[in-house]
Amino acid sequence: MKQTILIRNVLALQGNHLNRCSLFLKDGKIAEITVPDTDLAADTVIDGTNLTALPGLFDMHVHLRDPGQTHKEDILTGAAAALAGGITGVACMPNTTPAIDSVDTVRYILEKASSTGVAVHPVGCITNGLAGKTMSDFAALKEAGICAVSDDGRPVETAERMRQALIKAFALGIPVISHCEDLSIINGGIVNHGKASEMLGVKGMDRSSEDYITAREIILAASTNTAIHIAHVSTKGSVEIIRQAKAHGVSVTCETCPHYFLMTEDLVLSKDADYRMNPPLRTEEDRKAVLEGVLDGTIDCIVTDHAPHAAHEKEHPLDLAPNGITGLDTAVSLLWSLVEEGVLDERDMIRLYSHRPGEIFGIPTNSFREGDPADFFLFDPRREWVVSPETLHSKSANTPWLGRTLRGRVSAHWIGGVRVAQLQS
Repeated sequence: MKQTILIRNVLALQGNHLNRCSLFLKDGKIAEITVPDTDLAADTVIDGTNLTALPGLFDMHVHLRDPGQTHKEDILTGAAAALAGGITGVACMPNTTPAIDSVDTVRYILEKASSTGVAVHPVGCITNGLAGKTMSDFAALKEAGICAVSDDGRPVETAERMRQALIKAFALGIPVISHCEDLSIINGGIVNHGKASEMLGVKGMDRSSEDYITAREIILAASTNTAIHIAHVSTKGSVEIIRQAKAHGVSVTCETCPHYFLMTEDLVLSKDADYRMNPPLRTEEDRKAVLEGVLDGTIDCIVTDHAPHAAHEKEHPLDLAPNGITGLDTAVSLLWSLVEEGVLDERDMIRLYSHRPGEIFGIPTNSFREGDPADFFLFDPRREWVVSPETLHSKSANTPWLGRTLRGRVSAHWIGGVRVAQLQS
């Protein structure tokens, strides 16, 4: 039997406002929301003064590297990082070893994740082995427990194959996520094509690669009357293409990552491989356009694209290091900084990083209504912390925020009324 828990005098996001109240948890749900100084009896009473209660977040784009690449991350360490970041659920991408193209691999992930407290939702492959040739068995994968399909990191190169995938997935009610990149245009590029590539003397990744495939996927979705979700938008062109498509009624949703509206290609000039990612950091014009897309609703969701790599891999020279950064530990602090600056408000943050991703995947989320699942975290907005391997919960520390002081951190985390994380001061 689950304990009753009373969290007194806490700020909780309810609807459009932060309200000071007390939360009474019973049977894994929010049983009652009452006055701050309530004297309700409970098995456990917690003082929420100076803390904010926020609904559990949902990151719909992470790489847990499990199975097969567990020297970078595994399901257990990835889940620990998620809990420390206020994240209740994640969707893990299929570029594992083996790829998530079989029922056995889906079952392995779900079984290993079952003890973590985090809802881990596997994303299945569009094509077997991510090879772009034969389509995987969507129906069998859905029955096994996938939440979507994608060939993330290795986009489907043939338009007709992608068209057929959209039709097949739509008929089964499975979202399709596209990594928008034309590999023939990329052709070995490692940073943004322009100032970064020219000053570093390396091959660049031209923005037309992303813009072209974004347009292709939208055209295919419109022509088949299906839906498409565009991953990690990074260019001004893609934002505008998606904005116009939505205005014309195309069923397109999209996501971006904090680094695309907080950083630019200038940082890559340091040659630090922790600034190397795919898509790459782009120009100030792109950064502003992505942020505008977040603010005006063109961009539906924020994700981390959490992509851990072992230290020895990121220590290689820039041209030899792998793409990707971690993000599960840091995202909530980064987004809260925008709340404090007045760029976003709390409603925006939760809509982008919880409610809207849940809607796209058909996964219920907490809105702090009586009867909602008790999936939430207590957040200390005043707490400062230094990003270091010791303060991160991920197995890897390849983050561009390493050594920086961030403000705001999760204090404790409940899922289903059970405290699954308690962070040290």
